[in-house]
Amino acid sequence: MILPTVDTETAPHPTHSVIWLHGLGADGNDFAPLVPELVSPAWPALRFVFPHAPVRPVTINGGLPMRAWYDIAGVDLVSRQDESGMRDSIANVDALIARENERGVPTGHILLAGFSQGGAIALSAGLRHADRLGGIIALSTYLPLQDSLAGERSVANADTPIFWGHGTGDPIVPLTRGVASRDLLQSLGYQVAWHTYPMPHSVCAEEVADLRQWMGVRLNT
Repeated sequence: MILPTVDTETAPHPTHSVIWLHGLGADGNDFAPLVPELVSPAWPALRFVFPHAPVRPVTINGGLPMRAWYDIAGVDLVSRQDESGMRDSIANVDALIARENERGVPTGHILLAGFSQGGAIALSAGLRHADRLGGIIALSTYLPLQDSLAGERSVANADTPIFWGHGTGDPIVPLTRGVASRDLLQSLGYQVAWHTYPMPHSVCAEEVADLRQWMGVRLNT
């Protein structure tokens, strides 16, 4: 089953796609307003796909049901990881990539993006995906399922470029958690374009400008 999505096309007949996963408790509408600010007129026609995560109880929020890519049990983010929820979300991302293929966009023209919990799934799904993606965008996030990555990672995505932006004052996903994830990826040979910004758990104009430049290189090659 394909998750419901909010789709935005920058021009008819898109040749490239960006699949963008929202953070905990948000939905697919969360980052849609960013599109006009982010997109350059010089880029090829793009389809932005903003999926809605399933609604599930979230332990750290008192079991309150909300849109979430997986359950979170503790504030440290890595103890008692919800592996089954994460793997379900990875499968959902694979299905969204396959739908873009069916719409005529090759996997190499797809960028996989996510913020916070969505970024964790974008990384986990992208690094395991069988076909090479155009790039992975990880915003204010961390890498889950670390113990299985070395054995499960895809050779096709071993050199896929990764943009990582993180706030130095992030109280939700601490900078140290992001740095540790970055270091692990770099130790495995991944190309991580690492950026920090003086912000909390959010996105800032400087980050959008850096991401725009990074995306432009990926979309015009």
